[in-house]
Amino acid sequence: MFSILIIDDDSTTRALLQRTLQKQGYTVSVASNGALGIEQAVQLRPALIICDWMMPQMDGLEVCRQVKADPKLATTFFILLTSRGASEDRVKGLDTGADDFLAKPVDMDELKARVRAGLRIYQLTQDLQSKNQVLENLTQDLQAQKALLEGEFLEAADYVRSLLPPVLTGDPSIDHRFIPSSQLGGDCFDYYWLDPDYLVMYLLDVSGHGLGAALPSIAVLNLLRSRSLEDVNFYQPNQVLEALNEVFQMSDQNEKYFTIWYGTYNRDTRKLTYASAGHPPALLLSGTDANSVQIQRLRTQGLPIGMLPNSKFVNASCVVEPNSALYIFSDGIYEIHQKDGTAWHLDGLAELVTQHRINYPQDLNQFLEQIKLRTSKFAFDDDVSLMQVNFS
Repeated sequence: MFSILIIDDDSTTRALLQRTLQKQGYTVSVASNGALGIEQAVQLRPALIICDWMMPQMDGLEVCRQVKADPKLATTFFILLTSRGASEDRVKGLDTGADDFLAKPVDMDELKARVRAGLRIYQLTQDLQSKNQVLENLTQDLQAQKALLEGEFLEAADYVRSLLPPVLTGDPSIDHRFIPSSQLGGDCFDYYWLDPDYLVMYLLDVSGHGLGAALPSIAVLNLLRSRSLEDVNFYQPNQVLEALNEVFQMSDQNEKYFTIWYGTYNRDTRKLTYASAGHPPALLLSGTDANSVQIQRLRTQGLPIGMLPNSKFVNASCVVEPNSALYIFSDGIYEIHQKDGTAWHLDGLAELVTQHRINYPQDLNQFLEQIKLRTSKFAFDDDVSLMQVNFS
């Protein structure tokens, strides 16, 4: 069973967190200040630490710094408990080594969810370290090394998949597919209701492959899902993109940048407002038969997130007609080599989407099978993410 250490100078908070997590079956220890917390961390080597940011003598940042500097504790998942919501504060916490944040006052459901997610990452890191040690001892068997690494990527892909939202029913309804390539990439997407009338939907793609690309995409998802960007109107896509651009500058993210398409839909007015940052256009199809289907490419100008500070982004909008469908995707779905050796492209995808809309409007599996028939390889070269939004 995982062990958890809570470090907080407030006895009420300590008791509340300890009782809640013990009910979840975890082994929980507590410390009333930073110095005692570090002593217990060295002794217990917990899987996860929840530490208050603001404490006398030694604050949470210093505790985090010392914990992460200890090789025996470096993989411990560290959550900062804080009422500080400014982006620069969160960047400071991330730079110190914090893995996640939990806002005060603490919502118990959010606490449980973040602890579960943190322990999954901790377990994955432990597994990776263990497997890497095995790989070092098996230098004679390159095939075994390859198999083990692929297994780790599959585990990471399973974790990313566990964070994705469930299928949305109602009006609009949303179905989706996530197909990780043999090399895990940085695709991620989400959608949820900002209020009873406004639905937000977005899809992002971090540059590169491997855990180095997957982890930033998870960080963005958690940041947007918790609405932790300060002074941002989440109903305005351009404001969201500008705030993300300030937080995730590639110079501070191991030279990683990402593209994103972000939109909000008002189901009363049927108005879709959107902005994009270097991302492929979303495809909006209206009409249901061969003579009436019309397709719009929804995209705005903007550099990928993280390339340049102070970048500005613009909104665009359209009214969605009844019985329309919106397709949001990553470029891995159309950047493929066909069997005849030629490269496929966005125009080919738009044509296939139109055919799909006429013949198989509700079957995403059939749509993906049609794409796979065009490729010369067994698997996609890059992650493939696809969202289909149906408007009644």
